[in-house]
Amino acid sequence: MDKQRPPKHIIHLDMDAFYPSVEVLDNHELKGKPVIVGGSKERGVVSSASYEARKFGVHSAQPMATAMQLCPNGIVLPVRMARYKEVSEQVFEIFYLFTPLVEPLSIDEGFLDVTGSTRLLGSAIEIAEKIKQMVVVKTGLTISAGVAPSKFVAKIASDMEKPDGLTVVPADKVREFLDPLPIKKMWGVGKVTQEALFHLSIHTFMDLRQMPVEVLEKKFGKHGSHMHQLSMGIDERDVVTFHDVKSIGHEDTYSKDIFDLKLAKRELLSLANRVARRMRRKGLEGKTITLKVKYHDFVQITRSVTRHKYTNDSTVIYSKICSLLEKTAVGKKPVRLLGISLSNLADIGSERQLSLFDQNGSSEKRKELNKTLDSICEKFGGKGIRPGSLIDK
Repeated sequence: MDKQRPPKHIIHLDMDAFYPSVEVLDNHELKGKPVIVGGSKERGVVSSASYEARKFGVHSAQPMATAMQLCPNGIVLPVRMARYKEVSEQVFEIFYLFTPLVEPLSIDEGFLDVTGSTRLLGSAIEIAEKIKQMVVVKTGLTISAGVAPSKFVAKIASDMEKPDGLTVVPADKVREFLDPLPIKKMWGVGKVTQEALFHLSIHTFMDLRQMPVEVLEKKFGKHGSHMHQLSMGIDERDVVTFHDVKSIGHEDTYSKDIFDLKLAKRELLSLANRVARRMRRKGLEGKTITLKVKYHDFVQITRSVTRHKYTNDSTVIYSKICSLLEKTAVGKKPVRLLGISLSNLADIGSERQLSLFDQNGSSEKRKELNKTLDSICEKFGGKGIRPGSLIDK
């Protein structure tokens, strides 16, 4: 640790089996049962699983078919993102009561730097306890917390006593806490790196810490020295309150392969509309439009185009996607997944000057039309108004 400045007080907070827990909250008949939230049983992927399902080996990012083999009695439910976001907002509102230094990692977890809050609101441990109590009272759900002098150690700590856990690692106990842990607990170290470490007889944090850093650098480059620092609990990263959004997109995996080009275009029109609405809801426009295709054999390709002007208009997005579609084998090879994303983003209003050839203000008219369409969708849902070609016959 840097002895020139006092240790920080970092809390990592992580909701317990968030998606399934919300489902149980909304339907008490699910309590104590193996709940699996994700895509379809045939071709979907697990988003999250209750602790009852995890006992069978079910975990996130697992093919749903595998999850059902491991847990045949699992109750599979679709992702209800709007509901999860609603609960998430309630939870993060509680976080902000204790510090403005909140770094969301995802919808259900985040870092808090409460170093400047302890004099007024109590110790970091007391703050973590208060947050846990308030989350239960406000949402009916439990959350686990890790309190430590760094983000790295706090994140590991929060996972130690799930669910409803609170693990505290004082600054002078960091090495004692980390040393016996298996190397797989190191955040950011994947299976390939783990295997490489095993070949060096490194199985625990202590093994890694005691390995000469020169050996690690020779094998892993800069990542080797970085892992060595982490094994000693050294992590000087600050809590970052805002991350720039790099891209916004949406993708669908289909229960049956798409063979027909016309059907693929229909699905892409639906995706273009959903992505455009998300962009406008976030107050963003993008220049780079990307098409993602995964064929039946799991071969995945992307095709992109960058425009001169920003857009969040579904008509423009769909037009560019159709051009990109010509550079793929869609319609010739079976397709299991399609996706659209926009990147190279900017806040709406970055390009307010009308084009020389847009004297009638057609782009402004489109923006006004989109505002109207968005308000209808907000009131009546995504199916309130949509292109005629997307209405089921």
